[in-house]
Amino acid sequence: MNTAVQAAIDSLTPNRTTKERVVVRGSGDIPAAGRITMRSFTTLDVCGTINATGATATDRGPIFARGVTDIEVQHVTVTGAPLYGIFMRDVANVKLGQITMRLSGGLGVRIDNGNTGDYTKNVKIDDVYVSGAGSHAVETFGVDGLTIGTVTARNVGESGLLLNKTINATIGTVDAVDAGNGTGYAAFRMANRNGRVGDAYPSNITVGLVKARGGARGIFCVSESGGATIGRVDIAGTGNNAILIENCYNMTIGTKGGTVTGGGEVRLAARAEFPNNKDITLRGFTLKNNTIRETPCADGFTLTGVTLTNATVDRC
Repeated sequence: MNTAVQAAIDSLTPNRTTKERVVVRGSGDIPAAGRITMRSFTTLDVCGTINATGATATDRGPIFARGVTDIEVQHVTVTGAPLYGIFMRDVANVKLGQITMRLSGGLGVRIDNGNTGDYTKNVKIDDVYVSGAGSHAVETFGVDGLTIGTVTARNVGESGLLLNKTINATIGTVDAVDAGNGTGYAAFRMANRNGRVGDAYPSNITVGLVKARGGARGIFCVSESGGATIGRVDIAGTGNNAILIENCYNMTIGTKGGTVTGGGEVRLAARAEFPNNKDITLRGFTLKNNTIRETPCADGFTLTGVTLTNATVDRC
């Protein structure tokens, strides 16, 4: 299958400047150490299932792209335990449509810039479902311009959606059940200066809904991230913090309300090696059977319109 699909992609018009499309009408196995390599201005539509078999290798995934532009994966289902189900690096103008991954290890979708300093730009993902990954369902690093409809994560080893050093992102829904059990990850996590534009944190990350059941944390913002607004929260029974905000800036949670029930504390915390939390707002949701705790004191913490049901607030 790997050889056939690659041959089809490589037979398209050389040096094209508009997309041409390869349709795979069937299912098959490919080596986890192999990869289908996308070329610029290519659309891939897999009507069946790609099953990754055997041992994997560095930078490998059934669908791979590096240093290319204007690429699209309309549909694909991936099974097995690849290192990455989809791995794209130093790309631009990417669209992923309906992506399903029922894995037994590895990471679902990883899109990054190779930590080169230049952003991967203009990434759109419609809907991704990932179960059974050993790591994250979806992870970005170094992306400028990200639009995601829905990330659905079930029983993944780490985060449902992890954004690192990503700016100008609009996310519809993160829906995670048992994401990161026994870890410090979260249904939705921001890290590594996510949302930082230059030396500031203007509002540039928007999430419509974070839904979490069980798992580790519901929402986790860490390591100088921020510039984010989360509309609605629906978090219950997390094994670690329901919400943890640690060294983050210009962060607002609950503009559209919702409920946080049980689990670990809603916590504002800080590590000494980073500047303290600044301009954090919790608003509009209902907190049940839990506590909001601020320690150390943030530089600007607003708590407004939060309804407490068998819940307490411990703040400065």
